[in-house]
Amino acid sequence: MLSKSQARAFFLGGTGVFAAAFLALSYDSIQQMDKMTHADKLTPEVIAGKKLWEDNNCMGCHTLFGEGAYYAPELTKVVDRRGKVWMRAFLKNPVSTDPNRRKMVNYHFTDEQVEHLIAFFDWCGKVDLNGFPAKPPLGRLSDEQIAKQAVPQPKVFATTCTACHTGKTGSIGPDLSQVAKRLTREQIESQIRNPRKAAPGKVQMPTLPLTDDQIKELVDYLEAISK
Repeated sequence: MLSKSQARAFFLGGTGVFAAAFLALSYDSIQQMDKMTHADKLTPEVIAGKKLWEDNNCMGCHTLFGEGAYYAPELTKVVDRRGKVWMRAFLKNPVSTDPNRRKMVNYHFTDEQVEHLIAFFDWCGKVDLNGFPAKPPLGRLSDEQIAKQAVPQPKVFATTCTACHTGKTGSIGPDLSQVAKRLTREQIESQIRNPRKAAPGKVQMPTLPLTDDQIKELVDYLEAISK
């Protein structure tokens, strides 16, 4: 049993030790801030994207670095999770991409504003947050499954296509694991380039800003996994 003077000394000593530790850790964090946030990568595009984020009150629905409304998806690692191709299509027309879920307001961003937002999110995703949030699972395939494939899985498939084509019941888009058995190579390529031309009024997939090389990679991959 401590006496009153001993208890007082213990309390004041413990408070002093923990206060000193807190101040030391805070100082250390401040010293590392520029390095951890990659402050040297704060380009005018990143700053313009942050201004768009604030001006449109995006945090009223989304979270960033774990802070926000928790109504819409967390966006700290959105570039890694969805990819820039999907983001460009979604930010230009968010309603049509997924009509069965919560509707994001179409802010009618210009192409330049879309690129600024993507630059901002890309910068956010590279901030060192000591493992937060967890690395997103891309492609719905294990590393072992991917390694066994004759044709490597394109990054655009992992980040963009699997956002809708999950292969599960109720997914937005159809299962693509056997698509090359249903369609010819030319038909697959045509549907990727202009998805709504095949079935006007029925297909929900937007036209993605893909390069010829990306389209070829996708078609090669879809043919390989259909065998």
